[in-house]
Amino acid sequence: MTKAYLDSVKKQFEYYQLLGERTFAQLSEEQLFWQYNAESNSIAGIVKHLWGNMRSRWTDFLTSDGEKPWRDREAEFDGDLKDRAELMAKWQEGWRCLFTALDSLTEENFDTVVYIRNQGHTVMEAINRQLAHYPYHVGQIVFIGKMALNERWSSLSIPRGNSAAYNADKFSQPKRKEHFTDEYRKAQEE
Repeated sequence: MTKAYLDSVKKQFEYYQLLGERTFAQLSEEQLFWQYNAESNSIAGIVKHLWGNMRSRWTDFLTSDGEKPWRDREAEFDGDLKDRAELMAKWQEGWRCLFTALDSLTEENFDTVVYIRNQGHTVMEAINRQLAHYPYHVGQIVFIGKMALNERWSSLSIPRGNSAAYNADKFSQPKRKEHFTDEYRKAQEE
């Protein structure tokens, strides 16, 4: 059960990481830093927040509180990233921290209680908490990307008007077990 669960959540996290990266690839540097208004976040701001959260939650995942004393959540929204390279470095560092922690989990340590702001969680609860949080923000990133590009946006899922053809193709194939991220990566490589 533990291995199957961890494999599944890794694929889910990989999928959302990929959606973010496919969005970044479509945008200019200026668009990565664009804000709708002063109260909204830019993609860069969301990336910096995800980076801060990931580092805090996943560093020493099993042994220290997920809200680290060195985290400055408020500064994550300061808008001080300078360019695409810095944005991508933060993005990659955050995901690397997450996957390193997930790779450290075993049957033996899976029952550990972990804390986030002094609130105890099972490992599964802590993972699920972040599996709800990160897609929320990746969805914001995708939405901002769609707004910035308007009709030039290249869909990351089934484009409007293509549902029937997509389903016909899928149902014409034999049943198989394949995760969406595997299928998505293959399509991107073609």
